[in-house]
Amino acid sequence: MNYINRIDTEYRRALQMRYGIIGDSVAIQEAINILEKVAPTDLPVLINGETGTGKEVFANALHSLSLRRKQPFVSVNCGAIPETLLEAELFGHEKGAFTSAVEQRVGFFESADNGTIFLDEIGEMPIITQVKLLRILESGEYSRLGSSKVNKVDVRIVAATNRNLAEEVQKKNFRQDLFYRLNTVNIILPPLRDHLEDIPLYVNYFGNNICEKNGDKFLGFSEESIELLKSMPWPGNIRELKNLVEKVATLEKGEFVNIQTIKKYLPRVAGGFNLESSNFTTALVPASKTQELVNSDTLILRTLLELKQDTTDIKRALGKVGAALHTISEDIELLKDHTVVNYTEHFNQTKNMTLAEMEKKMILDALAEYDNNKRRAAQALGISERTLFRKLKEYGES
Repeated sequence: MNYINRIDTEYRRALQMRYGIIGDSVAIQEAINILEKVAPTDLPVLINGETGTGKEVFANALHSLSLRRKQPFVSVNCGAIPETLLEAELFGHEKGAFTSAVEQRVGFFESADNGTIFLDEIGEMPIITQVKLLRILESGEYSRLGSSKVNKVDVRIVAATNRNLAEEVQKKNFRQDLFYRLNTVNIILPPLRDHLEDIPLYVNYFGNNICEKNGDKFLGFSEESIELLKSMPWPGNIRELKNLVEKVATLEKGEFVNIQTIKKYLPRVAGGFNLESSNFTTALVPASKTQELVNSDTLILRTLLELKQDTTDIKRALGKVGAALHTISEDIELLKDHTVVNYTEHFNQTKNMTLAEMEKKMILDALAEYDNNKRRAAQALGISERTLFRKLKEYGES
């Protein structure tokens, strides 16, 4: 390797470690190459990738490496905001613009003025809102909801989606002109299953980070453990791997992780029930180690909503899951007094219900648990607030 190539390699490694963009695979390096070239510009960028592939990490890096880096970076999940509120949240509203608009409010675009706005799940944006977004892209102009006054904003737009927007255009779900404007530069992030060779880098990076935060020393995973991780499908991609590594490194503090240890935290085959082949992909932890203090209804619903099987398969899975622990990835809380959730009582109550009846019961129970706070209930259920509103409308409970 000559001097220039060595400097370039060292620069890239420093760049990756600083912003958390890790990977030596061809696909990741191609994405990094585009990022480096487009970051200093004001061009719109569309990031494509499955959930958990690191779209927001790339968006952050695009902003941090741009001339706008000292200005605001505003991240908006378009799929988490109800359609009826999205326009007001993005562009702001005047007092009295709608029933609950008791005061004037600045929108996300105005908050991001001179900086960067990241529109995640852009494919969820309603057509009527897409029209206003296109106007900002073309002229920087917008109007608050309830006002005819035209405002100007100088903002760079980075969007992300796990959908094929070209197909959404054909289905008339996404405006073709907006797609062309957003797709000026396209960064494609591969699913983890397509760059398994990067897993050792991720394991070391996430393991060292969490151990440093906890004041521990990360001793690493054995080669056999790494090979086992490489054999898994990882539907949750890098985020799923990150959660697993952080969990193992925290609970096995100060220990070198061998294959026997890692197997305790992976989906397992028990009594003929293969959690992995049944699309139950959340990693399990030993009952003697940890358990979240969450309502069992919430846990079961989260599982039901993620399983893409018919009613028969879901009931069979629930019948065999037994004492398996379903941990919510982002909010693991280590407990001194270890508690195990008992699914048996809940299953006996719901075993004669249809899937729709189970779903309705669990959604209503979650709302009761959180005093009808729909945002908190949706977060606990692992669904978007928009989905919750739609379900309640179906039940006649809105």
